[in-house]
Amino acid sequence: MAAAPDEPLGQPSADLARLAGLHGVATSYRPAPDRTVQVPAAAVTAALAALGVDATGPDAVRTALAARERELREHLLPPTLVQWTGAEPPAALTALPAGTRLHVETEDGRHAQDTADLPLGVHRLTATAPDGRTGEACLVVAPDRLPAPAGRSYGLLVQLYSLLSRRSWGMGDLTDLAELAGWAGHTAGAGFIQVNPLHAAVPGAPTDPSPYRPSSRRFPDPVHLRIEAVPEFAHVEDHERLTGLLQRAERLRAAVLDKGALIDRDAVWELKREALELVLAVPLGPGRQASYDAFRAAHGQALDDHATWNALAELHGSDWHHWPDGLRDPRSAATARARSDLAGRVEFHARLAWLTDGQLRAAQRAAREAGMPVGIVHDLAVGVHPAGADAWAQQDVYAAGMSVGAPPDAFNARGQDWGLPPWRPDRLAATGFAPYRDLLRALFRYAGALRIDHVMGLFRLWWVPQGNPPTDGTYVHYDADAMLALLALEATRAGAVVIGEDLGTVEPGVREALQRRGVLGTSVLWFERDWEGDGRPLPPERWRADCLATATTHDLPPTAARLTGDHVELRDSLGLLTRSAAEERAEATADAAEWLALLGSLGLLDSPAAGPPGSDEEEEIRAVHRFLLRTPARLIGVWLPDGIGDRRPQNLPGTWDEYPNWRLPVADGEGRPVPLEELVASPRLRALLEVLRPSGGGTAVP
Repeated sequence: MAAAPDEPLGQPSADLARLAGLHGVATSYRPAPDRTVQVPAAAVTAALAALGVDATGPDAVRTALAARERELREHLLPPTLVQWTGAEPPAALTALPAGTRLHVETEDGRHAQDTADLPLGVHRLTATAPDGRTGEACLVVAPDRLPAPAGRSYGLLVQLYSLLSRRSWGMGDLTDLAELAGWAGHTAGAGFIQVNPLHAAVPGAPTDPSPYRPSSRRFPDPVHLRIEAVPEFAHVEDHERLTGLLQRAERLRAAVLDKGALIDRDAVWELKREALELVLAVPLGPGRQASYDAFRAAHGQALDDHATWNALAELHGSDWHHWPDGLRDPRSAATARARSDLAGRVEFHARLAWLTDGQLRAAQRAAREAGMPVGIVHDLAVGVHPAGADAWAQQDVYAAGMSVGAPPDAFNARGQDWGLPPWRPDRLAATGFAPYRDLLRALFRYAGALRIDHVMGLFRLWWVPQGNPPTDGTYVHYDADAMLALLALEATRAGAVVIGEDLGTVEPGVREALQRRGVLGTSVLWFERDWEGDGRPLPPERWRADCLATATTHDLPPTAARLTGDHVELRDSLGLLTRSAAEERAEATADAAEWLALLGSLGLLDSPAAGPPGSDEEEEIRAVHRFLLRTPARLIGVWLPDGIGDRRPQNLPGTWDEYPNWRLPVADGEGRPVPLEELVASPRLRALLEVLRPSGGGTAVP
């Protein structure tokens, strides 16, 4: 029986509920199979307003409802249609009036009179009915499934900024990534390296350290460049100034690795920006110039917008909402004049995007040359910073006044507001999902696989009206069939695997739909219990096969902290516990003990410890990963800090200044930073990876 909902702001009327349904706006949701929560009418009205629909009173609702119903009756075709390879034609085509003539202009400019045997791609379809009505649609012809991993493999998970070498400038960079991939592929038999989002950050001090609130998801962040690896670096003429910059870089690096300082992204970027001013003053050779010209042509207006936003941010600050009126519109005459006046700075930032793209592709080449079947797994954040370049350049497709978040759940009774403006599903559909297509195509240039954060967002997102608590939001639905089809199309063209982060509350049917199309899920050991049965740890044979299985993630305690209960002490010291520390410790100890008991019963602990959980930490962590190998999971992920006993999470949800989120280098169990050169030589890490080597512990995997 459904629980009686709270109704502080009133329930939607029948007409408002119907209008909302026709625009994909939810008036209720089910956080659990036996519980339905009604959405406040004010949240529904606000979401409709963000979609350009006036629902501020009964008369407005009736007018909007009549208009929407008339629009649906009169339109021959919806904006976007999907034709899956081998499937029946989309229902909208079979429902057309008898005698309707079709004309297709394919992606490569050819013409056809029907939809049979069309190549994969995004085509324009025109329908003309016998009564003279016409309709146009974007027709996506997509492969039935996404590419699958070539066999089973394991890989390393790491936050790139945390992976410092003795050559990086105060934070991990793309050459460090290439070096780790080369080592892991050649000597450890790893199949992939998964990193955090490397999207462009919003500049300005202090920069938001979270990689999940980027300025742009389409273009990468040049802070990850290895300056010395840029070919023009060797030809910089001002050697004295360059030497000074290298000395400053050495001090930044030493501060983190040798003196315990936090990673200072702002200081790293300021230093690299100064160096890049010198490097980019060196003229490109003919081949390099041709490559850069091709990059600019391929990315066109989007790259110009991105570079223009960065040039304008240097003058007016990094929040475009506070710029002079004319510059807030990327298509205004004032912006066009500024783009011309700032041509040198626009060129500078476009070159940075090209250089970073090149080093990203070099890292993927290094991974594949080391024998990795997948290579680098890049992470797609769920949204962008409202002040950043994408939100400025694509204002027409973002929902003004809305923020993405999550409704209340068992872990957060107040819900969540992530401060990310959502895409408008109607505008996406009207453009043939062009912003989404272009985003995927850009990322797949250098990704062996793509992890999609909060993959449920392909189906629906929780919209929170700005200024309201997350509880006063509602779900807005997207055309998941179209978004999955475009994902399948672009992933197939790139030969790339896709992993969906599907942890937490998931709408019924979503995991099944993702699995049907070949999107791998994410399974984390500590969450895998028999929730529909006795609640005990899930035996390995009952885990799903189509997933990336890991012991932990960047938002969770490292495995050593889980086993010893150190994560409880950390949260207690920061005042984050909702129960007594004693209760939390008891639950954490019981949780670890249950898992270790299962590992022991399966013979996965070589020498089961007689003491409490964590008393033989290294062996227990190896046993956890032996367990992951016993599951049928296609991909096994090893959190790299687990290899040396790091106890600190990279991000502690619920904190801001209280904890150094996104600023910690990889460290050992005592918190001593470990550079890449020492990391790969660590006997403890090598012993863990030996468990997972295809020629080692992996041979007994069923």
